[in-house]
Amino acid sequence: MKSSEIISKLPYQEPFLYVKTIDEVSDKFIKGSYTFKASSWFYKGHFKNNPITPGVILTECAAQIGLASFGLYLLSQQENINLEQVKLAMTSTTVEFLKPVLPDEKVIVEAEKMYFRFNKLKSSVKMFNMSGDLVLRGELAGVILP
Repeated sequence: MKSSEIISKLPYQEPFLYVKTIDEVSDKFIKGSYTFKASSWFYKGHFKNNPITPGVILTECAAQIGLASFGLYLLSQQENINLEQVKLAMTSTTVEFLKPVLPDEKVIVEAEKMYFRFNKLKSSVKMFNMSGDLVLRGELAGVILP
């Protein structure tokens, strides 16, 4: 499954799609990116005169790459799966925020599969800014229902 196919199968659209590229994907690892546009709706109130990307949005970006995109790829390796009908749900998150992400900043998300069984995926995720600084790390889990 190609990167563009993975992104097209995600159940999100603007303004809630936080995946721009999938740069690498395998059975054990995924890497993708997104740039948070300064015009995004959430910067208007978070925070007054000092906009930073909310942690919940960073978590969503990490989950869209490290769980949803990764899970779709893993499911695509199985036979007789209709990816158009897939339902996704995050079941748990444990993340640390280490640095702020500013408007117009690009982030790189890397995730390693911890396990994928019974359509539940658990990933170890890291998010980096363009300087290579770690801005988020943690573990995400979710279910993917074909």
